[in-house]
Amino acid sequence: MLGDKTEHFQGKATDLGKLQAHIEKYLTDDGFKVQSSAASDKGTVIQAKKEGFLRDVVDADRAFTITITGDPADFTVRFGVGKWLQHLGVAAIETFLVSDLFLVVDIADSAWSLEVEDKIIADLKKFVG
Repeated sequence: MLGDKTEHFQGKATDLGKLQAHIEKYLTDDGFKVQSSAASDKGTVIQAKKEGFLRDVVDADRAFTITITGDPADFTVRFGVGKWLQHLGVAAIETFLVSDLFLVVDIADSAWSLEVEDKIIADLKKFVG
């Protein structure tokens, strides 16, 4: 799918809670509204969407979606566009990992997603080391 990327990290001993906080801060600092699921042994989902009248009218249900799964020594971060999920903070991550969290999107959304992904992936790689 366009705009759907996965990064796998091994042997980095990364604190996944700090990684989640770093991603959330990066997105918030870039002007995104951010929401996250509660961390569990299955992983975490982070969603971000740009605020603003026009974006709310056109893409009210779409969000940049990131999942973090695995453990500090072997984890995967997946990036894509997904449906903005209400009350993500209280939802069970297991529900999202077995459902179609990521959407097939049109070219305009894919171009936007790819631009955001490239920037955050570069920052993520610096953070992880």
